[in-house]
Amino acid sequence: MKILLNIALVFLLASCWPSSISFKDKGSMDERWKFFSVKTLENNAANAPLSYQADLTEAIKTGVQNNTSLKLNSNPNDSQLNIEGRITAYDVSPIAMQIGDVAAKNRLTISTNFIIFINVERAENEKLAEDRMTLTSTRFADYNSDSDLSVVEAQLLEEINKQIVQDVINKLLSNW
Repeated sequence: MKILLNIALVFLLASCWPSSISFKDKGSMDERWKFFSVKTLENNAANAPLSYQADLTEAIKTGVQNNTSLKLNSNPNDSQLNIEGRITAYDVSPIAMQIGDVAAKNRLTISTNFIIFINVERAENEKLAEDRMTLTSTRFADYNSDSDLSVVEAQLLEEINKQIVQDVINKLLSNW
């Protein structure tokens, strides 16, 4: 009886064991998506640094490659996903007001809009799905008002870029 119970236990545990282990979250991303491309973002924000659109574009490329199974392709015609977008706002505003209408902190806020075009052929029996996804992301970082923005800007942009890149990855993996 013990032998039969042990054999049943081994089969039960074997059926629950994962067939593969990966640190890359595949989410509900379509298995037909293999390659992506990113068009350099447009900068429609008057106050943004001149290099910011290129920096955010590169951050998206790196983030998607490192956190999904997708591979970067420079040719949009050979990619299943084409990411396009624009920086719509780059604003600094005071927060945490103190006595005498002086701000203790300032907030850098960046807004972006993305369109992710999906280029996969549909099977005859497959439901017609969206051929594109849209994403609006507004992220911010706070800094002390006694700090000069030009001194802390690179660090703030890096922090905000990580958040925006994560929003893009979440959209790809789960279509939120």
